[in-house]
Amino acid sequence: MEFMSERDGGKDAAGGVQSVERAFRVLETLAELAPEASLAEIARAAGLAQSTVHRLLRTMMASGYARQTDARGYALGPALISLGSSATPPLAHRAHAVMVELEEIAQETVNLAVLDGDRIAYVGQVPSRHQMRMFTEIGHRVLPHSAGVGKAILSTLPEARVRAIVSATGLPRFTATTLTDIDALLADLREVRRRGFAIDDGEHEVGVRCIAVPLPGSSPAAAISISGPAARVNDELASTITEALIDAARRLA
Repeated sequence: MEFMSERDGGKDAAGGVQSVERAFRVLETLAELAPEASLAEIARAAGLAQSTVHRLLRTMMASGYARQTDARGYALGPALISLGSSATPPLAHRAHAVMVELEEIAQETVNLAVLDGDRIAYVGQVPSRHQMRMFTEIGHRVLPHSAGVGKAILSTLPEARVRAIVSATGLPRFTATTLTDIDALLADLREVRRRGFAIDDGEHEVGVRCIAVPLPGSSPAAAISISGPAARVNDELASTITEALIDAARRLA
C-alpha cells in the first residue's frame, strides 16, 4: 500500500487514516508472530520503522490491546478477547452445538463461514479429532471461487452479484482443479443449486476435499462445511456427510 506524507494529514491513498492502518498492521503482525516477538521482529515483518512500532505498541499497551512479556518481547493483550467475542456473529454461537454433532458424525473438521464483502470469512469451527486435520483460523478470509463454503454461498446469490464479486477478486488459480473461468464457475454454481451442496475437490488446496451446504435465508449469506484429507473424505463418507450437512443447514436456517 502507498502512503501519503504527514503533511497530507496522515491519510493513505485510499482516504483512510495512516496511523490506524499501521496500528492494525502491527496487531496482525503480532498475531502472525505469536506467542511473542521482539520490537525488531515486529517492525521487520510489518515493514515499519522501529520507532513507529514502538509508539504504536505503547499506545496499545496502555489500552490493554498489547502487552510486554517477561522476556521483553511483545504479545497481543487481553483486551482483544472481549472484542473478538463481541465480533463473533450470533449465528456462530447458535451453530456450535450442531457443528459438534457434525464432527461426531464425520470425524472431520466442521466450518461455518459467511459472506464478508467480496470475501468469505470463517466465523466458526469444530476441529477434527484426527491428528492430521484441516485447520482454518477463525476470522480468516478467502476468495469464494475455490472454497466449498464460498461456492455454496455464491450459489445463493443472483448471477449479476456473482459476476460483480468475481470482477473485484479475479479467479486466481490455486491448484490444477481451480475454476478460473467465469462461465465454468457459473455452470458449477447452477449444479450446486440443483443438488443442494457444493464440492471443493482439491480446488483450494491439493489433497483436501470439502463438502458445503448454504444456510437458507441467512443474512449475511452463510454456509456450513465438512472438510478433510481426500483419502478420508471418500465417496462413501461423502454421502453420509452430505445428508448430515443438509439436515444441519435446515435446522440452522
